[in-house]
Amino acid sequence: MGGVVLSTFTAVSRAATVLAVASFSLASAAWASNADAIYFGGPIITINDAAPMAEAVAIKDGKIVAVGARAAVFAAEKGAATKLYDLKGRTLIPGFVDAHSHFTQVSLLAVSANLLAPPDGPVKTIPDMQEALRRFIATSPVVKAHGVVIGMNLDDSQLRERRFPTRQDLDAVSAELPIFVIHQSGHLAMLNSRALALVGITPDSPSPAGGAIEREADGKTPNGVLKETAFFSIMPKMMPAFTPAEYRQNLEASQNIYIENGFTTVQDGKTSVADMAALPALNDAGALKVDIVAYPDLVAVGDAPVLHGPLMSRAYTGHLRIGGVKLTLDGSPQGKTAWFTKPYFQPPEGEKADYAGLPAFADDKLQPLADLAYKNRWQLLAHTNGDAAIDQLIRVVGQAQSRYGYPDSRTVMIHGQFLRGDQIPALKAEGIFPALFPMHTFYWGDWHRQSVAGPERAENISPTAWVLKAGLTPSIHSDAPVVFPNSMTLISTAVNRTTRSGYVLGPEQRLTPLQALHAMTLWPAYQHFEETSKGSIEVGKRADLVILSANPLTVPAASLNQIKVDETIKDGTSIYRREGSAP
Repeated sequence: MGGVVLSTFTAVSRAATVLAVASFSLASAAWASNADAIYFGGPIITINDAAPMAEAVAIKDGKIVAVGARAAVFAAEKGAATKLYDLKGRTLIPGFVDAHSHFTQVSLLAVSANLLAPPDGPVKTIPDMQEALRRFIATSPVVKAHGVVIGMNLDDSQLRERRFPTRQDLDAVSAELPIFVIHQSGHLAMLNSRALALVGITPDSPSPAGGAIEREADGKTPNGVLKETAFFSIMPKMMPAFTPAEYRQNLEASQNIYIENGFTTVQDGKTSVADMAALPALNDAGALKVDIVAYPDLVAVGDAPVLHGPLMSRAYTGHLRIGGVKLTLDGSPQGKTAWFTKPYFQPPEGEKADYAGLPAFADDKLQPLADLAYKNRWQLLAHTNGDAAIDQLIRVVGQAQSRYGYPDSRTVMIHGQFLRGDQIPALKAEGIFPALFPMHTFYWGDWHRQSVAGPERAENISPTAWVLKAGLTPSIHSDAPVVFPNSMTLISTAVNRTTRSGYVLGPEQRLTPLQALHAMTLWPAYQHFEETSKGSIEVGKRADLVILSANPLTVPAASLNQIKVDETIKDGTSIYRREGSAP
């Protein structure tokens, strides 16, 4: 990645900082008029390796016009109308760039029952889940208006019973209302009998390729658990028919979650056909406050006109653009559907000892889709959790490159949780960008060690240090709504790699705090082809900024997740300020 130095910063001396910022401020000379605003009075982490710290930042017309020593920036840019913002010791950083999540799906959190396990939710057992669903049914206006019950983020690995709830468990909550419970991985769902009937799943329904309809003891009757493509195929049928006003309200609630966590650019991975039709209208109506980069599901959208229209661009129309397309090559390791080259440590109930997960495609089905993306110069995002899926991605990308020669494609390996060390040179050779998922170390690290992959393989999930040593620059992400998009928790998990039980999973794969900041700012900006306009505090870049309550480079690593986002600034305008924080 041009211009990015892969170095580990533990501290920046005061003398070096003053020298760097003093010279860096000279870049403001090209700007002729005074700034609209100047920020000063606290640490400014620029994420620019040439001048990593600064004392002041000046902004005009939504762009950064000066960065450097306070005296120099004030002398060059302070005018009678310039607003001065004293950080009062707090820390200024670039706005976070979301490397991978599902913006439109996060909106479901506002209209669904919270079935998360502690510390994020109340559900430890199947009776806990049932009680949470009953409370939701009794109080939810969505259930009253649409007659559908959706529960989000149930995690069987955290249930005392260590199993998926069945249709009978959900029928005990309601036999009249259809109930859809979505697994925290986003790759499975559990339905009650009414919901199975509503979407047309019967004993005669075959399991689709790349998916599974689980059965009861008779081998025929669906037990309510749908995996991978079996779930994806029925998802449009289970969604409430939201009015345009409800849809906008839900997406604004999603947007607020990201803004409150300091994200100024957000990805919508695997955008549905319906959402791809609705997002432009919201954008035209001025409802978007942050930049949304959409990646439609290539299987669902196909070679549709929208992929050849003006939104498919490196430039935004308002706050929206299509960045490329998304493919899903395998499933979820925590749900035991990710595709491995070696069997699962403990196979799911009903599977043989050699069970190694579910590939979504055979190569001959996947290759035409990859070819379509490369032929049209569409950036390709590929969901690949297991190492077998990563092998497949490397194979089909190599073939597509040889046929269509797409230089600087920046194809993205999403998640790469079980990336092997021997696969990294191939990623580098094929120009595949690693977007990794270290949040799993906390949420499912113990589960991966004990049940999914075993102690040895689990140590190196999301191997951020390996890819850095190879000269690649990884991004890190939340995959929201799989995990809540808490920016500081994401940084903390990448730095600490501590599981729920307190075990440090793969200590050699830990990032420094500064590397983690890079992986949430400049490196994902590069991933999105936006490194010249975002991701660092440099003259000429957009004034996308975040004010943190403390300095992540100096607090104890164990305290990183206690840092608060005090303010989010998009294009020079404050769009969020935490209640009670300094103005």
